[in-house]
Amino acid sequence: MTANQQDRVRLALGISYQGGHYQGWQSQPSGQTVQDQLEKALGQFANHRISTLCAGRTDAGVHAMMQVVHFDTPLDRPESSWVRGPNALLPRDIAVQWAKQMPLAFHCRASAVSRRYAYSLLASPVRPSVELGRVGWVHRPLNQERMQQAAALLIGEHDFTSFRASACQALSPIKQLMRIDISRRGAYWRFEFEANAFLHHMIRNLMGCLLMVGDGRKPPEWISEVLAARDRDAAAPTFSPDGLYFLGPRYDPPWGLPQQTPLFDLLP
Repeated sequence: MTANQQDRVRLALGISYQGGHYQGWQSQPSGQTVQDQLEKALGQFANHRISTLCAGRTDAGVHAMMQVVHFDTPLDRPESSWVRGPNALLPRDIAVQWAKQMPLAFHCRASAVSRRYAYSLLASPVRPSVELGRVGWVHRPLNQERMQQAAALLIGEHDFTSFRASACQALSPIKQLMRIDISRRGAYWRFEFEANAFLHHMIRNLMGCLLMVGDGRKPPEWISEVLAARDRDAAAPTFSPDGLYFLGPRYDPPWGLPQQTPLFDLLP
């Protein structure tokens, strides 16, 4: 280990936020992003500039239950202080859930074995009110069996070009989609996705297609045709970001990081 490495500590933080008031995760000149707000608070608390890396960037309007970031600092403070201190400085809709000192070999993005998202959806003739901005909305009834049949056709390693935004910067459209779970509680639906990584707008584009199957506009096997087309124009329009939540990455157990936070019990 070099002298420079001995002088720094690597910290991982679990961050939750409501995305409605921000222009996504990634820093922008406006300063109205989650990363900008977090780094401002961390810098004030640590009294030095802190640059963070995240496990998965989120778009404007997308929420996070457990975004994971890491950064290096020369400060050696208790882990609990890295929760309480920044939280006293952050906006009320962003919070540090946990902090953990990590080996320098840890990288929040490269060390992740998968990433998880959930989409919360209201299927009702009446639009959202109390839950505005926190759930997506469709006014047509949905058929769970049809959507599950379509979802099963997406599992595995595929070229997801048809579900990729034109601005996507990923080096490859080939991703391993591990699971799609679809459940219902009354008028509220929950779609959970897990993959090794996701393309830009991939989940919102998958949701658009699954909902076209669910409301009967397309048959379940249409999903295979969209996948095979490798053409964004073959898929449904990009669905609303309102109900999309980044549940966070998964890491191998030896890293000792949380798999979830109490917020998971709140998700609609």
